[in-house]
Amino acid sequence: MSTESEKSAAERPAAWREGWDEGIDSLYAATRDTPPPDSLEFPTLTYEVTGRIARITFNRPKQGNAITADTPLDLVASVERADLDPRVHVILLSGRGKGFCGGYDLGAFAERSQRPEGDGPDRVRDTPLDPRVQAANHDPSGVWDPMIDYAMMSRYNRGFASLMHANKPVVAKLHGFCVAGGTDIALHCDQIIAADDTKIGYPPTRVWGVPATGLWAHRIGDQRAKRLLFTGDCITGRQALEWGLAVDAAPAEELDQLVEDYVARIAQMPVNQLMMIKLALNSALHAQGIANSALISTVFDGVSRHSREGYAFQTRSATVGFRQAVRERDEAFGDQKKS
Repeated sequence: MSTESEKSAAERPAAWREGWDEGIDSLYAATRDTPPPDSLEFPTLTYEVTGRIARITFNRPKQGNAITADTPLDLVASVERADLDPRVHVILLSGRGKGFCGGYDLGAFAERSQRPEGDGPDRVRDTPLDPRVQAANHDPSGVWDPMIDYAMMSRYNRGFASLMHANKPVVAKLHGFCVAGGTDIALHCDQIIAADDTKIGYPPTRVWGVPATGLWAHRIGDQRAKRLLFTGDCITGRQALEWGLAVDAAPAEELDQLVEDYVARIAQMPVNQLMMIKLALNSALHAQGIANSALISTVFDGVSRHSREGYAFQTRSATVGFRQAVRERDEAFGDQKKS
Protein backbone atom coordinates (compact mmCIF):
# COMPACT_ATOMS: atom_id res chain seq x y z
CA MET A 1 0.00 0.00 0.00
CA SER A 2 1.40 3.38 -0.95
CA THR A 3 1.78 6.09 1.66
CA GLU A 4 -0.06 9.42 1.39
CA SER A 5 3.06 11.15 0.07
CA GLU A 6 3.50 8.49 -2.62
CA LYS A 7 0.03 8.90 -4.07
CA SER A 8 -0.47 10.88 -7.25
CA ALA A 9 -1.63 14.48 -7.05
CA ALA A 10 -5.09 13.35 -8.15
CA GLU A 11 -5.31 10.96 -5.19
CA ARG A 12 -4.02 13.34 -2.51
CA PRO A 13 -6.56 15.74 -0.96
CA ALA A 14 -5.69 19.43 -1.56
CA ALA A 15 -2.33 18.50 -3.07
CA TRP A 16 -2.01 22.09 -4.27
CA ARG A 17 -1.34 23.15 -0.68
CA GLU A 18 1.80 21.04 -0.48
CA GLY A 19 5.09 22.87 -0.40
CA TRP A 20 7.79 22.66 -3.02
CA ASP A 21 9.60 20.10 -0.85
CA GLU A 22 6.54 17.89 -0.26
CA GLY A 23 5.00 15.03 -2.25
CA ILE A 24 6.52 12.27 -4.37
CA ASP A 25 6.46 14.53 -7.43
CA SER A 26 8.43 17.31 -5.71
CA LEU A 27 11.43 18.59 -7.65
CA TYR A 28 13.25 18.59 -4.30
CA ALA A 29 12.55 14.95 -3.48
CA ALA A 30 16.22 14.03 -3.85
CA THR A 31 17.37 16.75 -1.43
CA ARG A 32 15.12 16.06 1.56
CA ASP A 33 17.92 14.38 3.48
CA THR A 34 19.97 17.61 3.44
CA PRO A 35 17.56 20.47 4.28
CA PRO A 36 18.87 24.04 4.55
CA PRO A 37 19.81 25.28 8.05
CA ASP A 38 16.91 26.32 10.26
CA SER A 39 18.77 29.17 11.94
CA LEU A 40 21.66 31.51 11.22
CA GLU A 41 23.17 34.47 13.08
CA PHE A 42 24.48 37.65 11.47
CA PRO A 43 26.14 40.68 13.06
CA THR A 44 22.89 42.69 13.11
CA LEU A 45 20.08 40.12 12.89
CA THR A 46 19.05 36.52 13.32
CA TYR A 47 17.44 34.19 10.79
CA GLU A 48 15.16 31.29 11.70
CA VAL A 49 12.79 29.03 9.79
CA THR A 50 9.72 27.67 11.55
CA GLY A 51 7.42 25.69 9.30
CA ARG A 52 6.89 27.75 6.16
CA ILE A 53 7.89 31.06 7.75
CA ALA A 54 11.38 32.59 7.58
CA ARG A 55 11.86 34.97 10.52
CA ILE A 56 14.38 37.77 10.12
CA THR A 57 14.80 39.65 13.40
CA PHE A 58 16.96 42.71 14.02
CA ASN A 59 19.15 41.89 17.00
CA ARG A 60 20.80 45.03 18.37
CA PRO A 61 18.17 45.83 21.03
CA LYS A 62 20.50 47.88 23.23
CA GLN A 63 21.14 50.19 20.27
CA GLY A 64 17.48 50.34 19.22
CA ASN A 65 18.38 48.02 16.31
CA ALA A 66 20.18 50.96 14.73
CA ILE A 67 21.45 50.39 11.20
CA THR A 68 25.17 49.79 10.68
CA ALA A 69 27.21 49.00 7.58
CA ASP A 70 26.47 45.32 8.21
CA THR A 71 22.69 45.69 8.13
CA PRO A 72 22.14 45.79 4.34
CA LEU A 73 24.61 42.95 3.83
CA ASP A 74 22.88 40.85 6.48
CA LEU A 75 19.46 41.53 4.95
CA VAL A 76 20.63 40.51 1.48
CA ALA A 77 22.12 37.26 2.79
CA SER A 78 19.09 36.31 4.88
CA VAL A 79 16.55 37.20 2.19
CA GLU A 80 18.49 35.16 -0.33
CA ARG A 81 18.54 32.24 2.10
CA ALA A 82 14.74 32.45 2.46
CA ASP A 83 14.23 32.80 -1.29
CA LEU A 84 16.29 29.69 -2.00
CA ASP A 85 14.74 27.56 0.75
CA PRO A 86 11.90 25.53 -0.83
CA ARG A 87 10.23 25.20 2.57
CA VAL A 88 9.69 28.95 2.98
CA HIS A 89 6.51 30.60 1.72
CA VAL A 90 6.64 33.95 3.57
CA ILE A 91 9.23 36.13 5.31
CA LEU A 92 8.48 37.92 8.59
CA LEU A 93 10.69 40.90 9.51
CA SER A 94 10.70 42.28 13.05
CA GLY A 95 12.97 43.69 15.74
CA ARG A 96 13.96 42.61 19.25
CA GLY A 97 13.75 44.94 22.21
CA LYS A 98 11.73 48.12 22.59
CA GLY A 99 11.28 48.89 18.90
CA PHE A 100 11.58 47.75 15.30
CA CYS A 101 14.43 50.05 14.19
CA GLY A 102 15.56 53.50 15.30
CA GLY A 103 17.28 54.37 12.03
CA TYR A 104 20.93 54.70 11.16
CA ASP A 105 23.61 54.59 13.83
CA LEU A 106 24.21 58.27 13.04
CA GLY A 107 25.76 59.25 16.34
CA ALA A 108 29.12 57.85 15.33
CA PHE A 109 29.06 59.71 12.01
CA ALA A 110 27.73 63.00 13.37
CA GLU A 111 30.22 62.94 16.25
CA ARG A 112 32.98 61.94 13.79
CA SER A 113 33.81 58.67 15.48
CA GLN A 114 36.01 56.30 13.52
CA ARG A 115 33.75 53.28 13.63
CA PRO A 116 30.18 52.61 14.78
CA GLU A 117 29.84 49.67 17.13
CA GLY A 118 28.96 46.37 15.51
CA ASP A 119 30.30 46.80 11.98
CA GLY A 120 32.06 43.88 10.30
CA PRO A 121 35.54 45.02 9.22
CA ASP A 122 36.04 41.97 7.02
CA ARG A 123 33.13 43.03 4.79
CA VAL A 124 33.32 46.82 4.76
CA ARG A 125 36.94 47.75 5.39
CA ASP A 126 38.46 50.01 2.71
CA THR A 127 35.15 50.32 0.86
CA PRO A 128 32.69 53.22 0.66
CA LEU A 129 30.81 51.46 3.49
CA ASP A 130 33.81 51.79 5.81
CA PRO A 131 32.79 54.34 8.49
CA ARG A 132 36.32 55.77 8.45
CA VAL A 133 35.95 56.60 4.76
CA GLN A 134 32.58 58.25 5.37
CA ALA A 135 33.86 60.12 8.43
CA ALA A 136 36.55 61.66 6.24
CA ASN A 137 34.00 62.46 3.53
CA HIS A 138 31.77 64.15 6.12
CA ASP A 139 34.51 66.45 7.43
CA PRO A 140 33.18 70.04 7.08
CA SER A 141 36.74 71.30 6.63
CA GLY A 142 37.40 68.97 3.68
CA VAL A 143 36.06 68.45 0.17
CA TRP A 144 32.92 66.34 -0.19
CA ASP A 145 32.93 63.65 -2.88
CA PRO A 146 29.24 63.11 -3.72
CA MET A 147 29.91 59.82 -5.51
CA ILE A 148 31.65 58.31 -2.48
CA ASP A 149 28.52 59.31 -0.59
CA TYR A 150 26.27 57.84 -3.29
CA ALA A 151 28.29 54.62 -3.42
CA MET A 152 27.58 54.17 0.29
CA MET A 153 23.90 55.13 0.42
CA SER A 154 22.92 53.35 -2.80
CA ARG A 155 24.25 50.10 -1.35
CA TYR A 156 22.24 50.55 1.81
CA ASN A 157 19.22 51.04 -0.46
CA ARG A 158 20.04 47.94 -2.50
CA GLY A 159 20.24 45.92 0.69
CA PHE A 160 16.88 47.19 1.91
CA ALA A 161 15.37 46.72 -1.56
CA SER A 162 16.17 43.00 -1.36
CA LEU A 163 12.97 42.81 0.70
CA MET A 164 10.89 44.25 -2.14
CA HIS A 165 12.69 42.22 -4.79
CA ALA A 166 12.52 38.97 -2.81
CA ASN A 167 10.59 36.29 -4.66
CA LYS A 168 8.44 35.64 -1.61
CA PRO A 169 6.13 37.97 0.35
CA VAL A 170 7.68 39.98 3.18
CA VAL A 171 5.61 41.14 6.16
CA ALA A 172 7.03 43.74 8.56
CA LYS A 173 5.90 43.69 12.19
CA LEU A 174 6.40 47.14 13.74
CA HIS A 175 6.36 47.93 17.43
CA GLY A 176 7.73 50.69 19.62
CA PHE A 177 9.38 52.82 16.98
CA CYS A 178 10.17 52.70 13.28
CA VAL A 179 11.84 55.98 12.48
CA ALA A 180 14.31 57.50 10.01
CA GLY A 181 16.26 54.73 8.27
CA GLY A 182 13.99 52.18 9.92
CA THR A 183 11.22 53.39 7.63
CA ASP A 184 13.53 52.93 4.63
CA ILE A 185 13.53 49.24 5.53
CA ALA A 186 9.85 48.87 6.42
CA LEU A 187 8.61 50.64 3.28
CA HIS A 188 10.38 48.01 1.16
CA CYS A 189 8.25 45.26 2.70
CA ASP A 190 5.11 44.04 0.96
CA GLN A 191 2.91 44.43 4.03
CA ILE A 192 3.20 46.36 7.29
CA ILE A 193 1.36 45.47 10.48
CA ALA A 194 1.94 47.77 13.45
CA ALA A 195 1.16 48.11 17.10
CA ASP A 196 -1.31 50.95 17.63
CA ASP A 197 1.23 53.08 19.47
CA THR A 198 4.22 52.53 17.16
CA LYS A 199 6.03 55.79 16.34
CA ILE A 200 6.58 55.98 12.56
CA GLY A 201 8.24 58.80 10.64
CA TYR A 202 11.36 60.49 9.33
CA PRO A 203 12.42 63.31 11.73
CA PRO A 204 15.83 63.80 9.99
CA THR A 205 14.06 65.78 7.24
CA ARG A 206 14.26 68.66 9.74
CA VAL A 207 18.00 68.77 9.07
CA TRP A 208 20.67 66.34 7.81
CA GLY A 209 18.52 63.88 5.89
CA VAL A 210 16.22 63.02 2.99
CA PRO A 211 14.59 59.55 2.85
CA ALA A 212 17.05 57.97 0.43
CA THR A 213 14.76 55.21 -0.79
CA GLY A 214 12.16 57.70 -2.07
CA LEU A 215 9.21 55.42 -1.30
CA TRP A 216 6.93 57.60 0.81
CA ALA A 217 4.89 59.06 -2.04
CA HIS A 218 4.57 55.62 -3.65
CA ARG A 219 3.27 54.14 -0.40
CA ILE A 220 0.91 56.82 0.95
CA GLY A 221 0.51 59.32 -1.90
CA ASP A 222 1.88 62.77 -2.58
CA GLN A 223 -0.15 64.81 -0.07
CA ARG A 224 0.38 62.61 2.96
CA ALA A 225 4.05 62.05 2.15
CA LYS A 226 4.56 65.80 2.08
CA ARG A 227 2.56 66.18 5.28
CA LEU A 228 5.09 63.99 7.07
CA LEU A 229 8.31 65.03 5.36
CA PHE A 230 7.71 68.81 5.31
CA THR A 231 7.65 68.70 9.13
CA GLY A 232 9.50 65.56 10.16
CA ASP A 233 6.45 64.63 12.22
CA CYS A 234 5.61 61.04 13.11
CA ILE A 235 2.36 59.11 13.02
CA THR A 236 1.19 56.21 15.15
CA GLY A 237 0.63 52.67 14.01
CA ARG A 238 -3.11 53.29 14.19
CA GLN A 239 -2.74 56.35 11.93
CA ALA A 240 -0.57 54.31 9.59
CA LEU A 241 -3.49 51.92 9.19
CA GLU A 242 -5.89 54.82 8.52
CA TRP A 243 -3.48 56.28 5.94
CA GLY A 244 -3.02 52.98 4.12
CA LEU A 245 0.64 52.59 5.10
CA ALA A 246 -0.17 49.56 7.26
CA VAL A 247 -2.63 46.80 6.37
CA ASP A 248 -3.56 46.17 10.00
CA ALA A 249 -2.86 47.42 13.52
CA ALA A 250 -3.58 46.22 17.04
CA PRO A 251 -2.82 47.04 20.66
CA ALA A 252 0.79 46.13 21.43
CA GLU A 253 -0.20 43.14 23.54
CA GLU A 254 -2.23 41.69 20.65
CA LEU A 255 0.27 42.38 17.87
CA ASP A 256 2.13 39.06 17.94
CA GLN A 257 -1.03 36.98 17.62
CA LEU A 258 -2.42 39.19 14.86
CA VAL A 259 0.77 38.86 12.83
CA GLU A 260 1.15 35.13 13.45
CA ASP A 261 -2.39 34.50 12.26
CA TYR A 262 -1.80 36.55 9.12
CA VAL A 263 1.51 35.00 8.06
CA ALA A 264 0.04 31.55 8.76
CA ARG A 265 -2.70 32.32 6.25
CA ILE A 266 -0.15 33.43 3.66
CA ALA A 267 1.89 30.28 4.33
CA GLN A 268 -1.05 28.10 3.23
CA MET A 269 -0.81 29.52 -0.29
CA PRO A 270 1.23 27.70 -2.96
CA VAL A 271 4.63 29.34 -3.04
CA ASN A 272 4.62 29.73 -6.84
CA GLN A 273 1.25 31.49 -6.63
CA LEU A 274 2.69 33.91 -4.08
CA MET A 275 5.69 34.59 -6.29
CA MET A 276 3.60 35.28 -9.39
CA ILE A 277 1.23 37.56 -7.51
CA LYS A 278 4.11 39.54 -5.99
CA LEU A 279 5.87 39.91 -9.35
CA ALA A 280 2.67 41.03 -11.03
CA LEU A 281 1.82 43.60 -8.38
CA ASN A 282 5.39 44.89 -8.10
CA SER A 283 5.32 45.66 -11.81
CA ALA A 284 2.95 48.52 -10.99
CA LEU A 285 5.46 49.97 -8.53
CA HIS A 286 8.22 49.73 -11.11
CA ALA A 287 5.99 51.50 -13.64
CA GLN A 288 5.50 54.31 -11.12
CA GLY A 289 9.24 54.96 -11.25
CA ILE A 290 10.48 53.75 -7.86
CA ALA A 291 14.02 53.34 -9.23
CA ASN A 292 14.09 56.96 -10.36
CA SER A 293 12.67 58.14 -7.03
CA ALA A 294 15.41 56.27 -5.18
CA LEU A 295 18.15 57.72 -7.39
CA ILE A 296 17.04 61.32 -6.88
CA SER A 297 16.38 60.87 -3.16
CA THR A 298 19.74 59.20 -2.54
CA VAL A 299 21.62 62.07 -4.17
CA PHE A 300 19.59 64.66 -2.26
CA ASP A 301 20.18 62.80 1.00
CA GLY A 302 23.91 63.28 0.46
CA VAL A 303 23.41 66.95 -0.37
CA SER A 304 21.35 67.50 2.79
CA ARG A 305 24.23 66.22 4.92
CA HIS A 306 26.70 68.58 3.23
CA SER A 307 24.75 71.83 3.16
CA ARG A 308 25.51 74.77 5.43
CA GLU A 309 22.69 73.64 7.70
CA GLY A 310 23.84 70.03 7.60
CA TYR A 311 27.36 71.01 8.60
CA ALA A 312 25.97 73.16 11.42
CA PHE A 313 24.08 70.15 12.77
CA GLN A 314 27.10 67.88 12.42
CA THR A 315 29.42 70.38 14.10
CA ARG A 316 26.96 70.84 16.95
CA SER A 317 26.74 67.05 17.34
CA ALA A 318 30.51 66.81 17.55
CA THR A 319 30.51 69.51 20.23
CA VAL A 320 27.64 68.53 22.54
CA GLY A 321 26.87 64.98 21.40
CA PHE A 322 24.36 63.61 18.91
CA ARG A 323 21.52 63.15 21.39
CA GLN A 324 21.67 66.76 22.56
CA ALA A 325 21.83 68.04 18.96
CA VAL A 326 18.74 65.95 18.14
CA ARG A 327 16.92 67.37 21.17
CA GLU A 328 17.72 70.87 19.94
CA ARG A 329 16.56 69.91 16.44
CA ASP A 330 13.22 68.63 17.66
CA GLU A 331 12.34 70.99 20.51
CA ALA A 332 10.87 73.64 18.17
CA PHE A 333 8.41 71.00 16.94
CA GLY A 334 7.24 70.07 20.43
CA ASP A 335 8.39 66.47 20.19
CA GLN A 336 9.87 66.49 23.69
CA LYS A 337 6.55 67.55 25.16
CA LYS A 338 4.68 64.88 23.20
CA SER A 339 6.96 62.15 24.48
